[in-house]
Amino acid sequence: MASTERPSDVIQKARRKLTEALLQIEPDLILDAADSHLLLTQGEYCSLSRMKDPHGLLQNLIDTVLGKGESAHEQFLDCLENLRHAFPSLCPVSEYLEHGPVNLGNESKIQSTAAKLMSGAEERGAAMSPEGGNGVGSLDPSVSSEEEMEVEKPDARMRPSGTGSKAEYPEMALPTSQGSAVTNQDPTEDGNGVQKPGAAAGCPGKDDAAGGRAKVPSAQCIPGFRSVDSAKLSADEIICKGRKQLIEIVHKDLELVLDDLISQSIITEEEYEALVKLEEDSRKQSTGCSSLKQSTEVQQEAVQEEKRSAEERRKALKNILTKLKLEKNQRKKFSLQEVLKISSESLKECTPCTIEELPRHFLRKVLALNVTARSTSLEMETSGDQRGKEEKKKIDESIFLSIKMDERDSVNPLDVLCAVLLCSDSILQQEILSKMSMCQFALPLLLPPLETSKCTLMLWAMRDIVKKWRPHSLADSRGFREESLVLTPMPTISFVRMGSLTFSKSKLLNEFLSPSQQHYDFFLHRDMEGGNVPREITDGLVEIAWYFPGGQKSSDLFAEPVAVANLHGDIESHWVQFSFLSEVSSAVFIFVECIGEREYTLLSSLKESAAEYYFILEYHGGNFSETLDFLKDLAPVLKLSSSHILAKPANSNTAKSVEQLRSTVGRIISAHPKSVSIDSMAAVARELSIQVDEDCQECQDARYCALEITGDVQDVAKYKKEMLKLQGDLWRNLARVEKELCRMERQGDTPSEEYRSELKGKLMLLRQQQNKCDLTMGLINFIHGIQPSQLAKKHYFLKWMKFNLDYVARVTLSKLRAEYKEKCTLLGDDGQKVTEIDQLISSSSLGIEHFMRELGQFYEAECLMVREGKLSKNRRQFLDFPSIAADLMLEGFPLELIDGDASNIPLQWITDVLTLLNSKLRSRSKLFVITVLGVQSTGKSTLLNTMFGLQFAVSSGRCTRGAFMTLLKVREDLIPELGCDFILVIDTEGLKAPELAKLEDSYQHDNELATLVIGLSDITLVNMAMENATEMKDILQIVTHAFLRMERIGQRPNCQFVHQNVSDVSAHDQNMRDRKHLLEQLNEMTHAAAIMEKLDRDIRFSDIMDYDPEIHNWYIPGLWHGVPPMASVNRGYSEKVFELKKYLFEFLRERSVKKRPKDIPQFIEWIKSLWNAVKHENFIFSFRNSLIAEAYNQLSTKYSEWDWGFRREMHLWVSEQETLIQNSSADELDCRDWQHELQQELLCGEQQILENLYKYFESGGSNLHLVEKYREDFVRNTNSLKHELESYSYNKCNDAIHIKKGCQKIDTFQTEYLKAIEGKVDRLLEKCRKEKNKLDHHMLEREFESMWKETLSEISPVHLENRQIYSDIELCLRKNFSRRGSSINLNLQKAKSLLNYRMNSFQMKSGYIKPSVWERVKSLFSEQDHLCKAEELAKSLMSECMQYINEKASSRGDYDETYCVELLHMISEKLQQEEVKNLHTSPSFEVDLKLHILGEAAHSFQKMHEDFIKENDPGVRLEKLKPQYFSTFTDLYLEKDAHQTRAKNFCDRCLHPALVDYVNKRLGIEIVDDILTSTQSIGYASRSFFQFTVLKELLEERNVNNYVKYSRSYEEFVKSWIWRQVLDHYRKKGDLKNLENEILSAIVKKIREVLKNLMHKGVEKLSEFLEMFSKEMQKELVMSKDSLVGIQFKNMSNPSQFVACVENFLPDLQKHILFEFDALDLESKLSKLPVRPQDEIFKRVFGCGKQCPFCGVPCEAGGNAHKEHFAAVHRPEGLGRFRWEHTEKLIYELCSTSVVSQCRFRNAKTKWEWHPYKDYRDYYPDWLIQPDPSINASDYWKFVFKEFNHDFANCYNANPADLPEDWKNITQEQALEALKETYNMK
Repeated sequence: MASTERPSDVIQKARRKLTEALLQIEPDLILDAADSHLLLTQGEYCSLSRMKDPHGLLQNLIDTVLGKGESAHEQFLDCLENLRHAFPSLCPVSEYLEHGPVNLGNESKIQSTAAKLMSGAEERGAAMSPEGGNGVGSLDPSVSSEEEMEVEKPDARMRPSGTGSKAEYPEMALPTSQGSAVTNQDPTEDGNGVQKPGAAAGCPGKDDAAGGRAKVPSAQCIPGFRSVDSAKLSADEIICKGRKQLIEIVHKDLELVLDDLISQSIITEEEYEALVKLEEDSRKQSTGCSSLKQSTEVQQEAVQEEKRSAEERRKALKNILTKLKLEKNQRKKFSLQEVLKISSESLKECTPCTIEELPRHFLRKVLALNVTARSTSLEMETSGDQRGKEEKKKIDESIFLSIKMDERDSVNPLDVLCAVLLCSDSILQQEILSKMSMCQFALPLLLPPLETSKCTLMLWAMRDIVKKWRPHSLADSRGFREESLVLTPMPTISFVRMGSLTFSKSKLLNEFLSPSQQHYDFFLHRDMEGGNVPREITDGLVEIAWYFPGGQKSSDLFAEPVAVANLHGDIESHWVQFSFLSEVSSAVFIFVECIGEREYTLLSSLKESAAEYYFILEYHGGNFSETLDFLKDLAPVLKLSSSHILAKPANSNTAKSVEQLRSTVGRIISAHPKSVSIDSMAAVARELSIQVDEDCQECQDARYCALEITGDVQDVAKYKKEMLKLQGDLWRNLARVEKELCRMERQGDTPSEEYRSELKGKLMLLRQQQNKCDLTMGLINFIHGIQPSQLAKKHYFLKWMKFNLDYVARVTLSKLRAEYKEKCTLLGDDGQKVTEIDQLISSSSLGIEHFMRELGQFYEAECLMVREGKLSKNRRQFLDFPSIAADLMLEGFPLELIDGDASNIPLQWITDVLTLLNSKLRSRSKLFVITVLGVQSTGKSTLLNTMFGLQFAVSSGRCTRGAFMTLLKVREDLIPELGCDFILVIDTEGLKAPELAKLEDSYQHDNELATLVIGLSDITLVNMAMENATEMKDILQIVTHAFLRMERIGQRPNCQFVHQNVSDVSAHDQNMRDRKHLLEQLNEMTHAAAIMEKLDRDIRFSDIMDYDPEIHNWYIPGLWHGVPPMASVNRGYSEKVFELKKYLFEFLRERSVKKRPKDIPQFIEWIKSLWNAVKHENFIFSFRNSLIAEAYNQLSTKYSEWDWGFRREMHLWVSEQETLIQNSSADELDCRDWQHELQQELLCGEQQILENLYKYFESGGSNLHLVEKYREDFVRNTNSLKHELESYSYNKCNDAIHIKKGCQKIDTFQTEYLKAIEGKVDRLLEKCRKEKNKLDHHMLEREFESMWKETLSEISPVHLENRQIYSDIELCLRKNFSRRGSSINLNLQKAKSLLNYRMNSFQMKSGYIKPSVWERVKSLFSEQDHLCKAEELAKSLMSECMQYINEKASSRGDYDETYCVELLHMISEKLQQEEVKNLHTSPSFEVDLKLHILGEAAHSFQKMHEDFIKENDPGVRLEKLKPQYFSTFTDLYLEKDAHQTRAKNFCDRCLHPALVDYVNKRLGIEIVDDILTSTQSIGYASRSFFQFTVLKELLEERNVNNYVKYSRSYEEFVKSWIWRQVLDHYRKKGDLKNLENEILSAIVKKIREVLKNLMHKGVEKLSEFLEMFSKEMQKELVMSKDSLVGIQFKNMSNPSQFVACVENFLPDLQKHILFEFDALDLESKLSKLPVRPQDEIFKRVFGCGKQCPFCGVPCEAGGNAHKEHFAAVHRPEGLGRFRWEHTEKLIYELCSTSVVSQCRFRNAKTKWEWHPYKDYRDYYPDWLIQPDPSINASDYWKFVFKEFNHDFANCYNANPADLPEDWKNITQEQALEALKETYNMK
């Protein structure tokens, strides 16, 4: 780099390439590097760190640096060079240079920087002329510095109030009290003298932030300075042209300018010191006239001292921040949100080991209200050996050295406090001081000049403090005052010292302020822990403490509140602070040992001060005359009398001195001195150039924005009615209508659905009224206030809103309480006026939550309008509202979950806010929920605030209403341990609230609240701070009721009982009996709750949750140590709360391993389902949760997979056993123990499912705990499945054995016949070979035919008897009816032959139904309805019987009479069921039904018998073998090589039929597998998925006949639907051929392997080879024995040749078989499979087959052995053919609505007596009918009903229903959406 180039030019030339290079480095690292080189101010650092675009960040960083001086440019280049060491990929800056002119595109920013410099200097300069000409200084350069100094000499002492806004040397100037607003009541104060927020005198306006000073002209007003818009000037040119003016401006306040320059790193410390020295030299040379020599020397000395102290303060501050490791936090401040993060450190209770741990230790302790927070003691780690050595050391000077080292290695607590405050943002500062105030710590009023040369008034930091006290004037009436601390005027008594003291002033003040019998360390002093450590940065700190009376005249120190200010340090060194205290104080007490010339001179300057001065002289018994002389001289100056002098001898009694001091202060207060609020002190501070912390622009902008809103609030109730229109009566009415929609309590005689339609209309009307409302100005301003991109401004705004609204609420409540007390005294409890005031008090709360609630209502109304199609989506106005609320939650502000005024949840609002929150967190939103429950005003909010440092409202008049939730971030290091990203804390309103006690449903309200928040929580803290036994019992009943409900739905939150106000150290042991008694009460309450929930089992508290009385009870001392208002927080309270906190997080650690925490989407679903259940009152039977539904569906899906796996294995096993049985001989059958093998297979399959079930529940999957209660159902299902498969397998194997044994005799005959034939063939062969002439084919055939006939005539094969099966079946039927009575037999005698009856000819007759006489009399019988049901029964029974008949007919066995007996048993068993008896069928129905079923069976079994004869008749079998024997005969005669022929016959006659049979046995199983793994498998995954798939298809088809079939004959519909689906699947895709090929290829491959293996065994005979082959394949193939015998006859082929030929024929055989399969019709092929896929899928999705007793909807519970039947959605009862008695109109009521209504029903079950729908389980205990989860849940069936109302009526011979009007508006799209929502398919 050329030495001639300036650093700024180098940066400009390298800018582009340098930016590209730096993009490879993390932006945060670059910012930190720039910050460490002091290149950035705090504001610049924060602004840059918020930028998300790395390129933009680097560009702005370079622009910022270029806007500074050349030294900053050089430092930037040094920074880049240092970065090269950390990142070797970076090149030297010279390599990034680009040749060409310097780019001045950013010069405007540099000009702006210079302009700001001049403008800022002007603002700081004291020589600016204010409007009106009252300024002290002048811009005239002719005024010399000497003249200026003379004007400001201290001899002038006090300026008149109009002479200027501030002194050039404010440290030597003291403002006057003349005309000051602090002495008289300001018109902006209220009637009590409390200043109204936002109306302080002297408060800076928007355009006048400095407060009272003239508007400063901008830099462009300076002559010679041109606007950057008019000419592009470089920074150098700007400075050059405005040099003269700049010199004048800078000269006026050089100190402040230099301080700003060094704080912004524009000049180095060396440059700073050099400039200061030059300025000092200049001042020395310009010393003025000799007449003012003495005062000038004092002034010069003070100035010099101030310069030195400023430099020392900077170094001390730097040293302290370095010690405490807070250098970075000086610019990147601590935030409250960051401090409140849950970290591993925050869960540890330990003394800090190093100095750098002190700041965070202080923050943790003070936010936890621990009174030891100020301790700076370090834990000294000393090993045992070292300690032993130290004990043996000699006594020497080292012991003193160690004491000094301890002091040197520690930090004074006040230094830590100031450092923390400097490094905290304004919100955190406010929280720190609020907590300190609760601990009765003195608060910093004025921070010493540390970062700048000015002190800082901590006004903003104290804004949040509210105090409550009882002045003696209200003692008799027992009234009290509750005011904001900063707005309350009160006397201020200041205590300062001049010179050094031998005693501690702060210690004396602590004694002075402490009530009798109580001692508090308000002020830190030298005798306290850490107080002896020298202060480094806090000299000049002014602390303030207060005394507030409690109304006890005998014990109160003062009758009215008084503030006590304490200046740390000598007043001579801190004259500004002393001046401030003199101005604002009613009296100033000066502690002094002696007064000399110097002290006299300083004190004389106080002549014009209005404050009253008192001197406390520390007397050592020496010469006191000089002091006395000076006091006499000061007496006329300061208006002193003897009462103003308090002597304190060195050895005097402290108590006496304190009493004397109290007496003096008491006299001062009784004289009614001036009262000043802290807010009013700000004006004085500004006059003295003291910074006010809330004067920053963001704070003031936010303040005015808040004032625009709250300034209009005069009458809270009126304001809410006019400005927050949506949440008044409208919102309460909406809440009532929503609950009435669920509870139907005021239904009367109106039909349920009609009533629901009316309610929905009201709901829509109310929402329309809301939607018509416009945003009020207050709400618009509120939205504007919470939308700024600057977080600081938003947070300031919300704070100002809180302060102002709280102020209004306090004023309003104070007046209303006074009026209420007056009216109660005059009128008693009966006065209407009293009631009105009571209501006003309840409605006078106004907070930010009300404004947020209003936004939520606007949003909800708009959402409903859009959903109902009344507003287009592109016209939405409030779409951004949820995002605003989500941002606030992320920033730590609570969100209202339950509206306490309307007791309702704005569900759409909450859902969308939390959904957006989850989106903003990028779904990293796992959270644990902690909730507190308890009686009102028992410290629930305080408990949470103490535990987590939160800010839930705790002041009187602001008791929590409803429930609020706050999000706490978990630090990254703790996330793996806890398993969650956030802790969600829910604060609830108090149970048993007095304002709700008079309401009838107050218990229900509390129950709802407890149920909801306990259901949402992982841990519930039950606050037991009460003494009333009845009240405790009520709370326990509410809590146990809620826990019982949670246990019933699978949610088991943890519960901790917190007993407050128990402080005895032996509390835990002493209360053992109490804990036992508590458990007894809990058991009693649980039993009572179980009765209320209609549970019939005895249940205890330990049954519903894991409760250990020793672990789950916490005894916490009372909050206050002492008597309020002067009580401090009890240390024991804080420590016990911390112990509880540690336990909670340890519990969460363990819980996260067993149970995954919820994420926000799951939390939303819990809110929805819990709130819906709560609204329905009957919680257990109305709780529906999509998370539970999803978890249950997943479990059902898994179980379905396991179910089919078990079935598949058993199908394969049965197939294998059937093959083995068919291949076995009679002896082998008797020897095989197949039943034992069956039991082993069944046991293995059952155990596998149970193991899978166990592993599934132990896998830690999402929400598995919610379906834990269903585990037993699935265990029972498994057992039921085992029994089903056992029966199936046993029957199949028995049938195979029966068939095999039935053929045994035939096989024996056949063997004998074949031996005879083979002998004849053998002899014929010998005979023909002896013939001389060779016989041709015809001759051989003739000879063979002759031999065959002869042989058959000789052996005379036995022929099987052809029986008339229908006769046997008819006989069996008559036996079945033989004992049934004459009417049955009469009907049977009239019957025709069975051959005349078939199932398809069965028709219903009116005579089939025979009602009782009583039913006829009552006219309650619907014959048509019963006929329809009987017809469905008949169809179902015939279908079941037909399946049995087909199964037996396809078995290839002969008919057995047990088949008929089994059929009759099936029919009789069905007709004996209770629901069938209720149909009142006549005997003729049973007779005709059995005749038609057995007639069908007779035809099938007759054909079965005939087919068996054809297949197994010996003669027929021999005829089938005739060609084979003839072929063998001819081959042998002609001496042909017959091995190919034999191999071909083996393939065609043995393998071909065996392979076809094998494929058929396996094909059904493989088809099921294929379908369950296809794209349509989701439809068969579970019953719920199946229902959704079917109903969706029905909706798309819109065929009324299908709906009728679905409703009337569900089983038949499902079977036909599945059959159609299977056929469609394989017709479209043709995958069946692939399955057949795969099965066939697999078995052919095995055949090849077996043949190959047998070849290696050296078998020589083919017969032996074939026998071994058959044995190897006996489990797979059933080969014809007859064919094998024929192939083996006279077969002398070599096995190897035979095998080679067989292998050659196998490919053709495989193709031929596949061709045959392909030629078959798909339907006939599938219907003849042994395992029919449609039946297996039907078993999978049909379930138990039970249907709702009211509407007929099928049960969707998993398995067949569940205890309860349930369905996701119910349908209008008219679809179940129910109709009104007199009108015959179809009923459109939904049973899911009726069960929560006041309606009644009657039927045969109730013996036709009316019974409430709510108690339907009295008659249907196994059915669980839940209310609809939402208003639109039943829209699917409503749409179907309204579309096909007339069609259904025609089908059911009824009249159409009169449907509600709103049903007609439902569209197909809405119906589909409702279906998706019901089955969680969105």
